[in-house]
Amino acid sequence: MAKASPMEFVRNVKTEMKKVTWPSRQETTVSTIAVFVMVILASLFLFFADQIIAWAIHLILGLGA
Repeated sequence: MAKASPMEFVRNVKTEMKKVTWPSRQETTVSTIAVFVMVILASLFLFFADQIIAWAIHLILGLGA
């Protein structure tokens, strides 16, 4: 594959950037909120799973609480 000159590369990049479909502001906002909600849910799940496992280990090993 032949290397493109820097100017040709820039032209190719401009051409490809015109093909990109960017999300709207509303789509970006909704996606961001969805990510934050999922992070919170995953964090809560992992927190409670950790607490239950720690409780079970203390119960099994008789470490007392």
